[in-house]
Amino acid sequence: MAAKKLHLDVITPFEKVFSGEIDGIMAPGHEGYFGVLPGHAPMMMQLSIGEMKLKVDNKDYLYATSGGFAEILPDKITILAEAAESADKIDIERATRARERAEQRLARKSEDIDLDRARMALARALNRLKVASRR
Repeated sequence: MAAKKLHLDVITPFEKVFSGEIDGIMAPGHEGYFGVLPGHAPMMMQLSIGEMKLKVDNKDYLYATSGGFAEILPDKITILAEAAESADKIDIERATRARERAEQRLARKSEDIDLDRARMALARALNRLKVASRR
């Protein structure tokens, strides 16, 4: 019989963002969003920038994530994320400033600007703003 809950740990290089029992999760994978419920087959997934949604007791909790990996077991998920921030803790002014800085860098056509890095910074800022707007 499958477990009724999953234990989830979301860990960044700086802190444990979440640790607890969940009913399910939707997360941004490298090849698209994926969902996990209790009893899921074991697998590893690469994470991308996007919105992660945790379902806990019929309530949704949103997080902005910025890449990493997920280890999925039938009764446990461990997410090692480059960054993960709950929607209610996102500083909208800071995310807006980050978006503006990235847009300014991309607008400059200078060879000393790392365009890939600026595009990733813009994607992260836009994701944080999107997740924050849904709280």
